[in-house]
Amino acid sequence: MVAQEIIISPVITEKSMAGIQDKKYTFKVAKSATKIDIKRAVEELFDVKVVKVNTLSVRGQLRRMGRYQGYTASWKKAVVTLSEKSKPIEFFEGLR
Repeated sequence: MVAQEIIISPVITEKSMAGIQDKKYTFKVAKSATKIDIKRAVEELFDVKVVKVNTLSVRGQLRRMGRYQGYTASWKKAVVTLSEKSKPIEFFEGLR
């Protein structure tokens, strides 16, 4: 897989923004991506040094529209921790 296919989008929430001070960044990633794939993709795209990758699968939530109901799509989330000497990711710096 190409790095652009592995990292789908950043996750912008209050909790994920609080982790930026500790150099922890949260991304929505491909469901089939492994921790090693995610580490290589982040290092390639943002030119940083990754120390640790934590992943979790987010299951879809039940949503209703009148009498019809269904589930939103499930997805995979990765929390990437950068090394202390690594530079911060510029995309997240403008959001604080």
